[in-house]
Amino acid sequence: MSVQARIKLRREQRRAAAIHEIYDHRYEAYAGMGYLRFKPGPTLERAHEYAWDTGFTRYYGERLGVTVDGRGYYGTAYVFNNQETNSFITNPAIIEYAVLAGPTYRFYLQPKYSISGRVLGGFANGNFSGDTSNNTALSTALGLYPNGSTFAASANLLGEYNLTPNIGLRVAPEYFVTGFGSTQQNSLGFTLGVVYRFGKQ
Repeated sequence: MSVQARIKLRREQRRAAAIHEIYDHRYEAYAGMGYLRFKPGPTLERAHEYAWDTGFTRYYGERLGVTVDGRGYYGTAYVFNNQETNSFITNPAIIEYAVLAGPTYRFYLQPKYSISGRVLGGFANGNFSGDTSNNTALSTALGLYPNGSTFAASANLLGEYNLTPNIGLRVAPEYFVTGFGSTQQNSLGFTLGVVYRFGKQ
């Protein structure tokens, strides 16, 4: 074996050892914030929603894990046509909470960063009548969806940058689907936060 081949082999061994040290943790917890462009009613404009997001993943090897995720979204809806309701409410508050679970798979691993895919499913609860004193007749007259629970699903592409073997920073563009008002809302957004890995395999 040539000198160059031995150097390349040692470099690959060091890289494999570094990858193993980072991604051989059994558990991963994360917390952060998020953003979503959500349609709060069938005839309304999309609203800006800001969120907290937290979750936990149990890994079965370096690549495949199962994630449980919880988040809350908060925003205001622009109600531009409310003369018929005799209401002065123009920007009612909207709140959503969601609990989701599903598989996570790391398909590209490097010592300093990784790229993963994740698909989650679960349910969401929406409160669209908080600024109408929980008068759902008024909130729906303003064009908002009725309060209630429905299905929710999310597809993410996760990019992580590792600060240490145990701590990383994550950004995750997201496609988020809900079913309020017996219709389907297709929303785009992202989450970002801090990841903490622990418990060797």
